[in-house]
Amino acid sequence: MKLRLMDLLACPMCKKFPLKLLIFNVEERGKPKELPSKCPLYCALKGGWIKDVKPTDDECLECFSKEVVEGLIICEECYRWYPIIDEIPHMLPDDLRVADPVEELEFMKKWLEKFPKEVLERGKPFNEESLKEMKVKRPRRHGQ
Repeated sequence: MKLRLMDLLACPMCKKFPLKLLIFNVEERGKPKELPSKCPLYCALKGGWIKDVKPTDDECLECFSKEVVEGLIICEECYRWYPIIDEIPHMLPDDLRVADPVEELEFMKKWLEKFPKEVLERGKPFNEESLKEMKVKRPRRHGQ
C-alpha cells in the first residue's frame, strides 16, 4: 500500500479521517523522476495535516517510493483496526470481517507485540480477548 493512500482512507464504520498508520514491514521502490502529485490534506510520511507539516517535494518523492507490505490502520475514534496484508489494506465492514476471522486473527497473533494497548483492550471487531475466544494460540508476551 502506498503511504499516500492514507490521504484518502476513512474508517468505513464511523467515517473518521485521518486514520493512524503503523508500519510493520515496508519496502523501498524506485523514486519517480518527477513528482506525480501531492497529497492535498494529510501527509502519512510526516504523520500530520499538510498545512502543518508542509512536506517538501523531495519528501513527497520519498513517500512515493515506499510500499507498506504489512501494517495496521487504526481508527482512533471507534478503535477499529484494519490490517495491511501483502500490500493490501483490508478495510471491510465488521459483519464481513466477523464472518471469516481467521486471516485477521492470524495477523493479530503474528504482530501482537506491535499492537497498541488500546486496540488490544478495546479493538473492534477483534481484540486480544478474541484470540482466546477463537482458540488461536498467541505468542507469549515478554516477561510471562
